[in-house]
Parts: sequence; C-alpha cells; structure tokens
Amino acid sequence: MIAHEVVLYTTRMRANMERLFILITVGDLIGLPILPPYYSLRLLPYLVPNIATWKRQILRERDFTDVEGLDLLA
Repeated sequence: MIAHEVVLYTTRMRANMERLFILITVGDLIGLPILPPYYSLRLLPYLVPNIATWKRQILRERDFTDVEGLDLLA
C-alpha cells in the first residue's frame, strides 16, 4: 500500500511519454508534422499497433475537471 501512489504516478507518466512519442512521430495524422517523413516512416512499424488507441485518446473531448492532479478542496 505504501508504493501504490508511486506506481500510479509512474504508470501515468509512462502513458504520457508514450503519447508524446507517438505525437512526435506520427503527428501529421492530426495535422501536426514535427519529424521529417523519413524518420517517421522508419519508426512506423513499431507504432502501428498503438495508433488506433492513441488517436482515440488524443481526439476525445476533455473538460478541465479531467485533470488527474486537480485538487479543488485544498
């Protein structure tokens, strides 16, 4: 139970880093080209299994209350 918060934090951090990596490499799918196409195409075989879930997470509508670390009572 002591490490539960640390595990949740590291899991969220890893998910955020994976989303950022996919955004940098295949961001032109949503209109944000960052890397040249050569490097994106070299990394594409590793990212194909994750693209569908990434697009669903990036393009879903969010509210300001969706932020995990927002504490309104403090």
